Amino acid sequence: MSEAEQRSDRRVVFERPIEARLMAIDGTWQRACKIHDVSELGAKLVIDGAIGQKEFFLVLSPIGLAYRHCELSWVNGEFVGVQFINRGKASKRAQRGETLVK
Repeated sequence: MSEAEQRSDRRVVFERPIEARLMAIDGTWQRACKIHDVSELGAKLVIDGAIGQKEFFLVLSPIGLAYRHCELSWVNGEFVGVQFINRGKASKRAQRGETLVK
């Protein structure tokens, strides 16, 4: 079964990867990354450099106001998968098969 077939969540694949940053939970390091696809449950990234921690923030805005708490899920060559932590209502909707837009 392929990686895409294993996913039960709907993903948005970007034609051009989106520039973002990873940041340590305690703010001690940052890494540039590119988001290749995203869903309510997680994302597929390419990271510039290594990350030595399993949990970190995916910072989506230049001033840090939009971010997601993440956990490293898998590594496959240059790509890494992250799962969003503390998804709250979005996670419950996704588990029930609901979408954001009705």
